[in-house]
Amino acid sequence: MKIRSVAARLYAGLLLTVVVLSFTGCGQVLYKAPQNNFAGRPIPPSGLLQRVLATYSANGISGGAVILDGLRDLRGNVQNTIQQYPVNGFSGGSANIIFNYPEQTTGYIYSASNGTVSTVNYSKESVTGTAASFIANPGSVAASPDGTRFVAAIEAGGVLMISDKNGTFPMNLPNVYKVAINTGNTVILGMVRNSNTLYRIVKLDATSNPVTPPGAVDCQPLILPIYCVVPVPGTFDRPSDVSFSVDGSTAYVLNCGPECGGTAASITFLQEGALTINVIPKVNPLDPAAPSPAQVLPVANPVPIPGGVTTVLSDGTTLYIAGQLLLANGLFTGTLSTLNLNTYKVTGNYSISDGHHSKMLFADDNTLWIGSQQCANGQRAALAAQQLAAHQSTTQAANYNCLTEVTLSGATPTVNIFPAVTQVPSGATATPVMVGYPNTDQNAYYYGNLTGLCWVQLYHKVFTAYGGQVHAFYTGGKIVDQNDPGVGTTPAVGTEINNANFTVQGTVLDVAYMDAITNSAN
Repeated sequence: MKIRSVAARLYAGLLLTVVVLSFTGCGQVLYKAPQNNFAGRPIPPSGLLQRVLATYSANGISGGAVILDGLRDLRGNVQNTIQQYPVNGFSGGSANIIFNYPEQTTGYIYSASNGTVSTVNYSKESVTGTAASFIANPGSVAASPDGTRFVAAIEAGGVLMISDKNGTFPMNLPNVYKVAINTGNTVILGMVRNSNTLYRIVKLDATSNPVTPPGAVDCQPLILPIYCVVPVPGTFDRPSDVSFSVDGSTAYVLNCGPECGGTAASITFLQEGALTINVIPKVNPLDPAAPSPAQVLPVANPVPIPGGVTTVLSDGTTLYIAGQLLLANGLFTGTLSTLNLNTYKVTGNYSISDGHHSKMLFADDNTLWIGSQQCANGQRAALAAQQLAAHQSTTQAANYNCLTEVTLSGATPTVNIFPAVTQVPSGATATPVMVGYPNTDQNAYYYGNLTGLCWVQLYHKVFTAYGGQVHAFYTGGKIVDQNDPGVGTTPAVGTEINNANFTVQGTVLDVAYMDAITNSAN
């Protein structure tokens, strides 16, 4: 009896071993590393190869950063043995900006609560140090891709601050609120609130007797100055940001116009080479005799953009421009304008989300995505109130959410706002269409501000920081990767992915695709 019992147990153990081997040795490999990873990038500790980095604030003082699986739509692993993948060593509060440089396998996280910029090594998935330190809550921060220079606009103190290997240099520039650096780290520009003047940084030659450039607003350090702030010649109307062409030849100065209290929105096209830090003025830049950095165009420069301009994106032939148009009723309405870069003429205007537009990127399936903030204060929200007051269900023209998708295939772009909600007046029998996955505020029709946007390349989806939480949407293509929960389907563009498995504890502020093919993808 004992011999038979022992034999039975041995057989059962052998059978269990065979079963386990059949699942682990011959079954599906859950996480498979490619033999040759893209661009020679190492396999990170998480083992994830389509990583979405999300930063969050817990209470405005403390927070963190976590890595999500952008392919499997998870915050942990498939086996559920790992609940989340934090970025080791990061704990900054109000981490509201990610500077994402996948080509360098490096990112920088800016925390407004203490003004620090932390370096994140994507290969190690950990913080490797503090790249720059500014005072708390600067209005704007910019980072060079090579991590050698960081710039901040301290609006409250009227200081434009530069941090590089030689130290930190605060330069007086009253009301400065926005800064920009080009990809080559050769152009640094500053914008001043309620001003029609653009400023740039010049770097003086190393000498024992440096000469202050004509028209300089300030130079630092005082005794042996290295950097100076000088105005830029040209015609501007409340410049609010600067974008740079992919080929490095052109700086697009975004003249915000009426949206920022100015007169007329436009874009001033400048020669990027004339703005580099090594080009030191010989005469006062505001003198009529000063050389102009403006490009010669087949039309007048600056180019008027009636629909408004606060952010732009180029595909090489067309410049896509998002902003707001001031209506006769005193409200603003969101507008996407298209500008032909051969003729420099506006070729189209399309209604998009209201609010201040600050995010724009291309994604799979010929789609363009635009994010904005404060969307419930414009014409769309007013129209929704009118329709409900008239006992009508709201139309999509009255959808005041902050994410716009534009399908660019076809003769005319198709515009959608997501989530595509429909409000129903009280007492009506119609069925409302509410948001799919509400945020903590439980608003059934409005997610809130969109503060982060990234494209998970080739996997037909975008991830967002939307109303303080992570929300993801399909771009309209067929899902073919067997690890994607949607494999074998072709979700309609804008279909939202159930975020139950990748929500983040806290208020999500920004997202970035760490494994993008190029820096320009985010």
